[in-house]
Amino acid sequence: MQGVGRIYQQTFIDSYAKVAFARLYDRKTPISAAEILNGCVLPFFTEHGIALCRVLTDRCTEYCGNREHHDYELFLAFEDTDHTRESANASIAPSSMSYIAWVRKKVYRTVDELQGDLDAWVKEYNETRPPQGRWCYDKTPVQTLLDAVPIARKKLLSAA
Repeated sequence: MQGVGRIYQQTFIDSYAKVAFARLYDRKTPISAAEILNGCVLPFFTEHGIALCRVLTDRCTEYCGNREHHDYELFLAFEDTDHTRESANASIAPSSMSYIAWVRKKVYRTVDELQGDLDAWVKEYNETRPPQGRWCYDKTPVQTLLDAVPIARKKLLSAA
């Protein structure tokens, strides 16, 4: 995109239901990594009565650092969320080739315009088309997650 420079995408994907969130940024920082959690992920899970217990990331500098001074680590500590770091050579992000192919068909003038289309694509992914995930059983990611909430609550109550 001319005049903008590099664009970075922060992506969050729930490991059970595959509910996804994605935001675009002009830099890779601990603040932008925390912003997607604070602005998108936590409000969604809180709205549905689900606690975010653990986050898995790679070992990039926007996620990892001194726990007493690193903004992302401090944010997770404040939210009482555990942080697991993937090994350096492992890939934890699933392929998003269908979105990339879709984006290449259009010329974008601003990051906000691209973010709008990304939001529409993520909404369709989460709420319209069922993925081939192991636990989805022909349900969308949001349906899968919401169907599991009562079961999870019952298990938590019986364990207490």
